[in-house]
Amino acid sequence: MAITSFHPFSIARLPRIEFGSGKFNLVGRIASQYGKRALLVTGAVSFFKTEYWELLQAQFKRHDMTFDTVNINGEPSPKMVDDAVTQYAGKQIDVVIGVGGGSALDAAKAIAGLLKVKRSVMDYLEGVGPELPYKGPSTPFIAVPTTAGTGSEATKNAVLSKHGLDGFKKSFRDDRLVAEYAIVDPDLLGSCPRQVIAANGMDALTQLIESYVSLKANALNDALGVSGLRAARDGLLPLYRSEGQDAQARERMAYASMISGINLAQTGLGSVHGLASPLGAFYPIPHGVVCGALVGAATEMNINAMCQREPGNPALARYARISDVLCEKRHKTQEDAWQDLIRLLHQWTDELNLQRLGSYGLDAAGLDHVVAHSSGSSMQTNPIILTDEEIKAVLVERL
Repeated sequence: MAITSFHPFSIARLPRIEFGSGKFNLVGRIASQYGKRALLVTGAVSFFKTEYWELLQAQFKRHDMTFDTVNINGEPSPKMVDDAVTQYAGKQIDVVIGVGGGSALDAAKAIAGLLKVKRSVMDYLEGVGPELPYKGPSTPFIAVPTTAGTGSEATKNAVLSKHGLDGFKKSFRDDRLVAEYAIVDPDLLGSCPRQVIAANGMDALTQLIESYVSLKANALNDALGVSGLRAARDGLLPLYRSEGQDAQARERMAYASMISGINLAQTGLGSVHGLASPLGAFYPIPHGVVCGALVGAATEMNINAMCQREPGNPALARYARISDVLCEKRHKTQEDAWQDLIRLLHQWTDELNLQRLGSYGLDAAGLDHVVAHSSGSSMQTNPIILTDEEIKAVLVERL
């Protein structure tokens, strides 16, 4: 069954992309195009323990650049962003360079967007505060991911969190925040711990799945999505098993992650990410762990709900196509494909040793609070509207 259609679609702005082994060596030259002073935004300690820290300093020196450093410890909060903006807004920063995982890139994206605006990020967060229209200008931003998961290098979203039962996880989002360059060097994944590989990899896989079945799916993103799914299929478990040392697996997962970011920026996501926002805000659950824990249960719930209420929903054929790709077989029936897909996703969750949600403090008493706050933008592009009872059942399965 052909499932690609050519309905009208729009593709938002993307960064210029440099992909491949050794591309990290371009960071200094590209940054120098924008001026002589950089603000480097990275994680707390991990990047500084790698050989790439010395290489980056040498690049800055070679191109006669000075730089300041902002360290992001854990998921970025509005306060972290505001503090950095306050400190550096008057210091004539020419370019912001984010080097790290999704947290560092999201923080760098937000800081770059506000250095010249000089307002609190709280003024722009979706669903929080006044939600003022962002008019820019943004400082040029270069994204250099060191993990394979969020795809933040390709998106216009800067996701910020305030933790606690009254917390939130919301986006500062605008086309002006998209990186000028995404420099994606798979070699940077070589120092990732196994638990980071597992969680981030399942984030990328979930984004590829959810964007493929999204209500906004389109022919161009379909083609990219299938290539990303194949890369994740062949890369995630080998990268995990080799503890980051399989070079071909690094390339595949760096590509899969980047494509997942490109696609989510165009199509939106689904129920897993709808739940990830409140779960990540209310409990200390890493985003990728939420994705890995829930993707099998959420996929099963979506399929069952569509079979019961919307048997003609085109996403059913899309899930079957995902199954054909991930399982590397042409299924005789859609029902067989759905069952194999659900089984495979649960197998990967188990093999990657992703913890259940209850180990982070979620219990039965907290489920309704999570469900009540799960109707954000990601849930709006889920292929079917799930009831509160169905959303809760997804959580219960992985509690």
